[in-house]
Amino acid sequence: MDLVEDQQAARSDEGAAKVITLCGSTRFAAEFAEVNQRLTLEGCVVISLGMFGLPELPDYDWTVDPADLKGRLGRVHFQKIRMADEVFIVDPGGYVGESTRREIAYAESLGKPVRYLSREA
Repeated sequence: MDLVEDQQAARSDEGAAKVITLCGSTRFAAEFAEVNQRLTLEGCVVISLGMFGLPELPDYDWTVDPADLKGRLGRVHFQKIRMADEVFIVDPGGYVGESTRREIAYAESLGKPVRYLSREA
């Protein structure tokens, strides 16, 4: 398939570029980058994780309320799932952790198609 055909395949039903949200463990940053690049080159709009670790911020203590931080980041990621036409699970070797399982269940409850890196040929 050439690039023009790839771009045609990456269209949603409405003819706009397909929006794909990536989900998976933050330990797979390199794999996220590879999948993001591939899907972008196919003509998709890719929504990924905002960070793969907590940034160093002066005068901010991330440990003060880690439950609130985790909840806030989870709500943001669920919004990203709602915005997507499809969800793509970055799961090298088939690894899916607890948070990713919740995201998959949420996507499926919304009727979003879910694809897995580990199941691609």
